[in-house]
Amino acid sequence: MRKLRFTILALALALAAGLPLNAEAPALKVFAAASLSESLQDIAGLWSKAGGGKVSYNFQASGNLARQILEGAPADLFVSADEASLDRLESAKLLEAGSRVSLLSNSLVVVTTSDSTLKLEKAGDLAGLNRLAVGDPANVPAGSYARAWLSQAGVWKKVIDRVVPCDNVRAVLAAVESGNVDAGVVYRTDALISRKVKVAFEVPPEYSPKISYPLAVLQGAEDKEQALKFSQFLQGPEAAKVFKARGFVVLKRGE
Repeated sequence: MRKLRFTILALALALAAGLPLNAEAPALKVFAAASLSESLQDIAGLWSKAGGGKVSYNFQASGNLARQILEGAPADLFVSADEASLDRLESAKLLEAGSRVSLLSNSLVVVTTSDSTLKLEKAGDLAGLNRLAVGDPANVPAGSYARAWLSQAGVWKKVIDRVVPCDNVRAVLAAVESGNVDAGVVYRTDALISRKVKVAFEVPPEYSPKISYPLAVLQGAEDKEQALKFSQFLQGPEAAKVFKARGFVVLKRGE
């Protein structure tokens, strides 16, 4: 009984002083492209060690994340795998002014199972496949980049009936790993995390669309100050080391 009276008294004093009952700050809500999963989880640990708070991630296809934010989903920071998704939010005036930065780049690769005997060396070779996995071009930047590359190479119309659209780039990787498709188009960084696939070939830079990962703080961020600080951390040297180790190209300001 004495302990209960003490607890009630402590609560009453805290309320009277205007103090929060739980001093722990809510986790920063970060929406991010699925291809960034490992990198951003690693960086969250570094952020915590540097004195930052908790980070809660929502990893999905960038197009789906942009749609969720447009529909009112609470988010503090968005790291997309394409500029188009942030363009949609900027047009709706949902981005914090001056917070948008192009952070990273990547490259496209064609992957097969590690034991595949298929000989794939160029875009035209994909026309002979039975099933090709790509991200759904309507929502998945990797799929949109793949479609642009194959269209430029004159191959998209030849493979479109055999394309297996996936919800995100990691679903493409899983489809290849399982052997349910002959090959898939993913980012180089995705291929690096799997021992079940091998890179058949990398799309030459001169034939690849420009791949850009921008980030921005959301205008409706619950803790805008923390969101801005985490954005700066993602642009800093510790985060850069993680991104590079995971195979990303870290962009300099202005690129």
